[in-house]
Amino acid sequence: MTYGLANAPSVFQDFMHEVLRDFLHKFVVVYIDDILIYSRSMADHQRHVAEVLHRLRDYNLFLKAEKCLFHQPSVQFLGYVIDRSGVRMDEKKVTVTGPPPHP
Repeated sequence: MTYGLANAPSVFQDFMHEVLRDFLHKFVVVYIDDILIYSRSMADHQRHVAEVLHRLRDYNLFLKAEKCLFHQPSVQFLGYVIDRSGVRMDEKKVTVTGPPPHP
């Protein structure tokens, strides 16, 4: 039985991990086609962005400029807000449901 494109996301995720393997968990997080580059300083960030862009170019991968954000002090990524103070849930994604019912 063939599954067509059912495995496409996991195959692409594996491919992106292979492309950016040297940077993962050092200054890059990848989820399918979302790439997050994080750094402690602006100088490091500029170097990290350049390294990632060169690596993508080496694999003939291209970015859509209108979908890119560079040098952001805070980003929303996969339902979280990430900034200097840490990682927290995106308030826009959290709904107040009240306390859970007693069993």
